[in-house]
Amino acid sequence: MHPASSVIIFNTFSGLGFGLLFWLGMGALVPTGVGAFIWFAIAYVLAVGGLIASTFHLGHPERALKAFSQWKTSWLSREGVCAVFALLVMALYGAALVFADTRLTLAGFVGAIASLGVVFTTSMIYTQMKTVPRWRHWTTPAMYLLLSVGGGALLANQPYIAAGLLAVAGILQVFAWRSGDTRFAQSGTDMATATGLGHIGKVRAFEPPHTGTNYLMREFIHQVGRKHAYRLRIITLGLGFALPVLLLVFFFDNHIIAAIAILSHIAGVLALRWLFFAQAEHVVGLYYGKR
Repeated sequence: MHPASSVIIFNTFSGLGFGLLFWLGMGALVPTGVGAFIWFAIAYVLAVGGLIASTFHLGHPERALKAFSQWKTSWLSREGVCAVFALLVMALYGAALVFADTRLTLAGFVGAIASLGVVFTTSMIYTQMKTVPRWRHWTTPAMYLLLSVGGGALLANQPYIAAGLLAVAGILQVFAWRSGDTRFAQSGTDMATATGLGHIGKVRAFEPPHTGTNYLMREFIHQVGRKHAYRLRIITLGLGFALPVLLLVFFFDNHIIAAIAILSHIAGVLALRWLFFAQAEHVVGLYYGKR
């Protein structure tokens, strides 16, 4: 699929922001006063900024509010509802720390779980898509949650927790890539099943559906070279997981090194998210001879 920059920004920074809110809510660090304001400002800029960025990929951003009405059937709608709930609860929790030097433990716990709920609902938008076999797997929500809590722990100055979570995430990501590379073929989807004409005989394309490009070809058909993808995977593993883990384990008490680890992780996750979309083989490509 086409890797839209707005969606990549959303998936990267929103996850980090809600991951930081999770650790703040769980009490991994309990700042008060001005310090609390700064911590929550960072988390909200990342989380809300990512959510706003996602609206730029909508055909009609002005209709975004209508998505909230479909929470019974739409994971996108559930994501929106969960995000509003989490942000409101964490705002209450943060306000008590900033203005009253008081920790509302229950509110923090509820807000932390709701923050993970936002990340989970985001992941399910992609996981539930039968048309993209690479995404339709338990590793998709698992990686979203691991990246969120791992990146959040990195931002929350929890070096050993972050190192452990990112190490596990790196290993799981390798497995997700290897299994994902074969998932389209294993799904049994081909021209015959896509058209429903397999019972007649062998199905092949007679001619292209049309002579020019269209929305489907722009958004759902994107092919990245194998060598290019391999290089990006190495970059992702190095910047997103290996380097931050090494820096956290051996230089965790150095603020400059910690900042380098954070920037490295963000760069790696941006590359990972680009690959997440660029390598997603949508079945609509079968109609254009692209699969």
